[in-house]
Amino acid sequence: MNPKSIFHNSRRVTAKIWLALHKNVEVIGVTGSYGKTNTTLAIATVLAEKFKVLQTDINLDTRFNIPITVLKLGDHQKLVLEYGIDRIGEMDFHLFVARPNIAVVTGITPVHADSAHLGSLENIIKEKGELAAAVPKNGWVIINWDDQHARKIADLIDSTVIFYGRNRYRCQFWASHIKTSFRGTTFQLHFQSASHTVKIPLIGRHHVYTAMAAAIVGTLCGLKWREITAGLAKLIPLDGRGNLEPGPKETVILNDARRANPASTVAGLQTLADLSAKRKIAVLGEMGELGKYSEEGHRSVGHKAAETKPDYLICVGGATKYIAEEARKGMRKNQVILVKDVFEAAGVLSGILQKGDLWYLKGSLLKHLERIPLIIEGRDVDPDEIAAKRYEVYR
Repeated sequence: MNPKSIFHNSRRVTAKIWLALHKNVEVIGVTGSYGKTNTTLAIATVLAEKFKVLQTDINLDTRFNIPITVLKLGDHQKLVLEYGIDRIGEMDFHLFVARPNIAVVTGITPVHADSAHLGSLENIIKEKGELAAAVPKNGWVIINWDDQHARKIADLIDSTVIFYGRNRYRCQFWASHIKTSFRGTTFQLHFQSASHTVKIPLIGRHHVYTAMAAAIVGTLCGLKWREITAGLAKLIPLDGRGNLEPGPKETVILNDARRANPASTVAGLQTLADLSAKRKIAVLGEMGELGKYSEEGHRSVGHKAAETKPDYLICVGGATKYIAEEARKGMRKNQVILVKDVFEAAGVLSGILQKGDLWYLKGSLLKHLERIPLIIEGRDVDPDEIAAKRYEVYR
């Protein structure tokens, strides 16, 4: 074993012991293929209305995040951890340090399904299901019913399951009357015999699931409804995860270029369709680490584009040819443009963009779609040095 591995294993053991010394801390774990980071932050923000909360750092590698976070424990009462995995056995690696009393499963899609990582959708379900299986019988597992793969995890566990989603007959917490605007998202949240109006500053129907998960955890932890709504109102969009920015030529960008998988990209296209704008342009990059699901995943995105019909669809990179092929089944051929890289995309957009346009930017991190507006404006820099100031618009 090399010195780096010895050091990391030592840190894991130390973190496990340190957590054991904090017997009054309740651990809440979040896993899934999408929505983990926003859900983790939402839960922590809501719980902070009543408790002292510690949460995982969104900027740390998932392999080191949990032990480093645990070692920061002081007089905290709640510990909210994001259990991210991309290899078989990695969930056990996390669970060695911390086992949650409450677990949230946001959804399952074939992310990291290539042979170098988890290999298959079945392996993804099994690995992420281990977090739920680690919850004690007196704990709770909160699962997104609307995600058919996440739903399967309920069969693997003995603890109490709480479903959330839009199905009033299957879910203990369910949402209706969803509306999206540049100011955020509103919906009605129903549970037991109660119904509440929820307003969050996050843009998109998919964030209804983020808010519901946080509200459920808040309810289980004894928060009053006014405390839950106060926490949800404090949520802010993360850079590159659905935040609004001013774009070239007096346009507006919905920047979602930090991560991409089929489920999140489909959700983003729906958000673009829900917002009002002079014209709408979707700029979609390749989605990596899908393995044998790559063509299927890209085609599912193209199918959604054909359904939502943006004014233009710019597909960036080789695998997006499948997006383009499917999109052309519902859009005019001249509306769908396939380009090889961000530079060609910038060239095409320079000739298309008009004042008042709204464009959606989505792609896997390593494809660096965030460079496109910088290239158009002639201020492109190295991807590792990109730290462009983010703006909030339409406040």
